[in-house]
Amino acid sequence: MTAHTQTILRNLGVMLHVPGLMAVVSLPVAWGFGETVVVAPLLWTALASFGVGQGLYWGCRRTETTRLHHAMLIAALSWLLVPFIGALPFWLTAQALASSQAPWSVLLFQVPVNALFESFSGFTGTGLTMAPKPSELLHTLQWWRSFMEWVGGVGVIVLMLSILKPTAGAYRLFYSEGREEKIFPTVTSTVRTIWWIYLLYTAFSIVLLLGLGMPWWAAINHGMTGVSTGGFGITDNSIGDYDTLIKLGVLPIMLLGAISFSMHYEVLRRRRWRALGEDAQHRLLWGFLLGGALLLWLENWWFGQGHVVDTVFQWVSALTTAGFQTVNLHEWSPTAKLLLSLAMISGGAAGSTVGGLKLFRVMLLKQGLSWRFRRVRMKPDEVVAYKIDGRNLSEDEAYRVVEGASVLASLWLVVLWVGILMLIHLVPERFSLSDVILEVASAQGNVGLSSGITDASLPPLAKIVLMVCMWVGRLEIIPVLIFLTAAYRAVRGRLKRTSATARES
Repeated sequence: MTAHTQTILRNLGVMLHVPGLMAVVSLPVAWGFGETVVVAPLLWTALASFGVGQGLYWGCRRTETTRLHHAMLIAALSWLLVPFIGALPFWLTAQALASSQAPWSVLLFQVPVNALFESFSGFTGTGLTMAPKPSELLHTLQWWRSFMEWVGGVGVIVLMLSILKPTAGAYRLFYSEGREEKIFPTVTSTVRTIWWIYLLYTAFSIVLLLGLGMPWWAAINHGMTGVSTGGFGITDNSIGDYDTLIKLGVLPIMLLGAISFSMHYEVLRRRRWRALGEDAQHRLLWGFLLGGALLLWLENWWFGQGHVVDTVFQWVSALTTAGFQTVNLHEWSPTAKLLLSLAMISGGAAGSTVGGLKLFRVMLLKQGLSWRFRRVRMKPDEVVAYKIDGRNLSEDEAYRVVEGASVLASLWLVVLWVGILMLIHLVPERFSLSDVILEVASAQGNVGLSSGITDASLPPLAKIVLMVCMWVGRLEIIPVLIFLTAAYRAVRGRLKRTSATARES
């Protein structure tokens, strides 16, 4: 085994400790609710997580400095393998209750792909679910779903970087998980500050929901999944089961998750409230929120669909990629569903907990288009001033930044289109093209809004397509492409060696 491979496996072993730590933390929940049937599944999850993690960590000692290529592969593998371990509590609990009169929402996890889907949806912060009635799940499984989204909202790698001692490759690992903004010069200080802000807002969200009349268990779970812009709930109709006051109270929670952590730091520590209006991508966020909500309301008003509160709620939920739902979106017009799909594709601010392309990249694409038109119509003696968020750039720097955003956006849309083409052949005929577009955009944008397509009756291939979209969307494509390229080269090299050995013999 090469030092290159050992570096990847050693770091991967560290990341695979995450579901084990989560399982240990979740044991008091099982004991507190008297759900002893979940204790053994949690212990097996911890054993599998620590066993594989420790085995890789201590078995791969010949390591080298973690380069960016390594970090991308580690991120892709971590987000691929952690959900497999995270699926164990669902699957093992369902197996333990197989001979009892347990609710169908629990027993459906006897099918491994259903348990895996729920875990992928949780860790990627998506919120699409296999459970037709989440209220029937055991309290511990409800907690496990919320806990996965809460950890996944910030990221598995960010969690481990906040615990471990600083290393030379820390920033590369931080960057590989789709994060670029640093609050402090060091990655360790940045990730620990992110976690303090995250804990503060989680506590605020729970207290706010309690104050608005939501029961304490629901407030804990919805507070965690709201600020992480995850979308899992513990009721059968998401936030639709609550009154208007609670729906309005959930709006600021979702918005908190859509604002970058660096901006939160500016507001909380430096008391710079004006920064929320000075930063270009956050100005774009406020513009999208107001303009999009108005456009969606006009569309629903035209067709006589959707109360104004539900319309605004669904728009905010889509743009912040929170995924909470108050209405049956299958009944909305195709145009309304396409508007929500566009919101889910764009997402909120970069450096937050949201999915999608992120508004910073949308801003770059808009700026690049503006420069292009300006160059076409400018006079021979004119010069274009290249500025991004008040920062002056050279022409080469400007187009390099825009090119990067364009490549990522193009790849993102290609994967989205492939997912739509595949899923449209796998869903029941009652669902339209707009339903399929919304579902795939929701999966790849890590949102959780659903037109009703996602449920346990879907063919296994359709579930796999949606899981791949979740994985690709959470990693922002590039780490996935690097992983697939490396896997292809490894397989091709092995086939060549096998062929050469056969010819020699």
